[in-house]
Order: sequence, then structure tokens, then C-alpha cells
Amino acid sequence: MAERLTTGDTAPDFTLPDDQGGEVTLSDLRGRKVIVYFYPAAMTPGCTTQACDFSDNINTLRGEGYEVLGISPDQPEKLAKFREKDGLAIRLLSDADKSVMNAYGAFGEKKLYGKTVEGVIRSTVVVDEDGKVSNAWYNVKATGHVAKLRRDLGLA
Repeated sequence: MAERLTTGDTAPDFTLPDDQGGEVTLSDLRGRKVIVYFYPAAMTPGCTTQACDFSDNINTLRGEGYEVLGISPDQPEKLAKFREKDGLAIRLLSDADKSVMNAYGAFGEKKLYGKTVEGVIRSTVVVDEDGKVSNAWYNVKATGHVAKLRRDLGLA
């Protein structure tokens, strides 16, 4: 299992394709705070709840200086359908080979319905303006996660 990131670690840089035909490179966002969250699959109930929650809060998060990137192993075409279907206002990135998830400790063994399986570990990492990890949460719940994140970050 990949090692999990902790506060003070340098966030692994990445370049991934997005849902709109472009690419996003983490280091291009230096000078801004970035919330990077990992989710198992677009258009599934929990992942839809979480993505809609981030989208509903995007204006206040951006107002506090945060950009939000959602990363899953889905192909960009599926992510585009997810964005359109649910009216999402966040950037969705494709990590088809799971290399970024592995670098962030967001892929590995997890419990699913009482069984140990290998898969995407629902996780959120906040990267500060200098590219360092300021917060990292693993095995988060889809429902209520954004409210908890806002509380933990001291946002209203």
C-alpha cells in the first residue's frame, strides 16, 4: 500500500487530463491553495453526493483562496458526462493508471462491505501555496465531508 501523506510533506506534482480536453498541472497552481480529493467512480451515489457538495461550496471555497480538483480513474469522456449530468462546477481529472492516487496514498487496500479489497481510498489532501501538504484525510465519508473540511480549515 502506498504511503499516506502528512502535514508538511511536499505534495507530489502531477499533470492529468481534465474533463474538458485540457490538462492540469499541480505546480502551475503554486500561489493558491488546492483541495485535491480522490473518489472511486463518477456517477455513483456517494461520489455524486461528494462532487455536488464540493460544487455547491465552490464559490465560498474560491473566496477563501482554494481551488478544488476531483480525481478518479475514470476516462475524461465519462468525467465530462458526470459534469454535465450533475451540473458540477469543479475540475475533474482522470488518473486512469492510478499513478497519482498511488503517490498520494489514495489507492490500496480498503474495507468494502466487510471485505478487504484493493481500490481507490476516498481521500482529501489540501496543498498550500508553496506546494506543501497542510492537511490530509483518508477513508473520508462522502456525505458531510465538505462541512467537516470547512470546519477543520477554519472556514465559515
